[in-house]
Amino acid sequence: MKTQQIAGTQLVTTRLAHGGMRLFEAGRPPKKPTRDQGDRGIESCVAAYEAGYRLFDTADVYGRGGCEKIFGEALKRVEGFRDNVLIATKCGIRHAQEPVPEAPQRFDFAADHILASCEGSLKRLGIDTIDIYQLHRPDALGDPHEVAAALDKLKQQGKVRHFGVSNFLPSQVTMLQRWLNAPLLVNQVKIHLMHLACFEDGTLDQCLEKQITPLAWSPLASGLLGDNATVPPDHPARAILEEVLSTLDSIAGSYGVSRSIIALAWLLKHPARIIPIVGSVNPQHIRDAAKADDIDLTREQWYQLYVAARGEPMP
Repeated sequence: MKTQQIAGTQLVTTRLAHGGMRLFEAGRPPKKPTRDQGDRGIESCVAAYEAGYRLFDTADVYGRGGCEKIFGEALKRVEGFRDNVLIATKCGIRHAQEPVPEAPQRFDFAADHILASCEGSLKRLGIDTIDIYQLHRPDALGDPHEVAAALDKLKQQGKVRHFGVSNFLPSQVTMLQRWLNAPLLVNQVKIHLMHLACFEDGTLDQCLEKQITPLAWSPLASGLLGDNATVPPDHPARAILEEVLSTLDSIAGSYGVSRSIIALAWLLKHPARIIPIVGSVNPQHIRDAAKADDIDLTREQWYQLYVAARGEPMP
């Protein structure tokens, strides 16, 4: 796959990333994964590495730590795996009933939680340093002074190289960056043909202005844009989805590829240099997704899809 630098740094990654949210069954208690789950997860990580992926994204909350453990095991299976990839993980989401029974699910940017979360991730991953550490979702009670102090400490200790955020609005990025010594390199947000908010709320504009790399989670709309997907009869935007799928199929036919590859190539076309995170655990799907890197849509094709996704002509 082609490579690109992240946010003007010396970090080099492929134009697609592999996501580890599905490596372990979400919501399970923090127990050791079953052998079958672990083997399937490890196999998918190795398949992604062998297919050329060089950015791997996970989070402490995925599988309650289980996904980080599985990826850590995958790193041990292939010589040079760790040395040749960038590892991104996240902190800041806390499950219900932690640490007390009455606690709701919430977000937590308290310094002690950030520091403890990082230690836990390093241990589960079996590494010494996280390449990109992201704050997972904005904490309404997050004190930027406290957050900055925690992140500075992690960097000084050599436990984290760089920082980013996830699901932050432009105003939240600006506010937090005001207090940080290190620049925020990435903002991981939902971007796909059925979710255009980032094109309209200033997120991608800010990424271009500040040299922040956007990472797109759920780039195939949780499977709605997948190759075998059909339109659910109760989908709230059924007519739009039908038009999007029809347009994807038409363009895919002209390139001799599948619709999912075109949906990923549509993201890759944007000048902010969006990196789609491929979350499949199917080795063949992971390999197929990498073909998107070879597709350069025309401006006309890109706008065909954008207009279909908008559900109305451009003004």
